[in-house]
Amino acid sequence: MPSYRDRPGAPAPGTRLCALDEIREPGARGFLFGEGTTRFDMFIVRQGDKVVGYVNECPHAFTPLETWADKFLTLAEDEIICSTHGALFRIEDGLCTSGPCTGKRLIPVPVAVKDGMVIISG
Repeated sequence: MPSYRDRPGAPAPGTRLCALDEIREPGARGFLFGEGTTRFDMFIVRQGDKVVGYVNECPHAFTPLETWADKFLTLAEDEIICSTHGALFRIEDGLCTSGPCTGKRLIPVPVAVKDGMVIISG
């Protein structure tokens, strides 16, 4: 599986993203780093005190997942959805369970909560 670190503009481990309490529970939030050819687009999903992160790119169409800012989850807030073709992904591991990219995965970005802050962890 490709690594987020292979992408131009990928944030370094230790980069602070936001305070955990700045994300609804459950909820998601997107982050952009850089611009142009070094633009890196990612998002995190919060469920309780747990967070996961992914590169914001559909493995089918290679487009951002959301149409509206920070709208990465289904209405039930139990899956990640690609607004382009309706593909559904499991929150815990980014596996596509429905749609044109079934069986493929989102590229993970390791994140952790440290002292109430969400950071890039690896």
